Amino acid sequence: MKKLIFIMGVGVLITSCNIKKEEKGEMPEVDVDIMADAGELPEYEVNWADIDVGTTTKTVNVPKVVVVMEEEEVEVPFIDFDMPESDSTQISERTIMVEAEVTDKEHKLDITKIYASGNKLYVVSELTSTDTSIADKTMRVSDQVVLKAPELDVKYYIVGQRPDNMFNTKYEYVNNMSEIENEMKDNKVIYEK
Repeated sequence: MKKLIFIMGVGVLITSCNIKKEEKGEMPEVDVDIMADAGELPEYEVNWADIDVGTTTKTVNVPKVVVVMEEEEVEVPFIDFDMPESDSTQISERTIMVEAEVTDKEHKLDITKIYASGNKLYVVSELTSTDTSIADKTMRVSDQVVLKAPELDVKYYIVGQRPDNMFNTKYEYVNNMSEIENEMKDNKVIYEK
C-alpha cells in the first residue's frame, strides 16, 4: 500500500510540472592512475504548476428566515379569577402565551385546557401539523389567553412532537394527553377550548 501511494505521489509530481533539459551532461573522465577530470552534471529547468488561491464571487441560494409580525385586533379568551381571601390589589392582568417554531409543514398550536390547583396553573396546548408545506422555511405559531388573577406559577405542556429547534425547549412536550392525566386529575379545569 505504501509503495502504491509513493508511486502515485511521484506520478502526480511528474504530471504537474514541466521538465526541460537545458544543457547536455557528461561523465567525468577517469585515468587508470587515479587522475580524474572534473565532470559536469546536466542542468534542468523545472517549471511547477502555477497555483492561485483566492476568492471569487458567485450567485448561490442562501436560506433566509423572514418573520413578519403584524398587529391585528383579534378575539382572545379572557379568564377573571376571584380568589377567596385574596387582596384585590394583588390581581393583575397578564397574557398566558405558548409558541413553537416549526419547519416542513404548517402547524396549529392551540391552548386546549388550563387547570388550576392552589397557586399553580397548568397550561395544556396541542401542536398539530397540517398538510400545507412550507418547504425549508421556518414558521412560528402561537396561542394566548388573557388572565386576570394574582401572581401564579405556570407550568406549560404541549401535546405533540417537539420540533427540532432550540426555540422549542422552554415547554415540556408530551406525546399524548394520557401522559399527564394523573397529574391533572385532582385539578380544576378553569378554561377549555
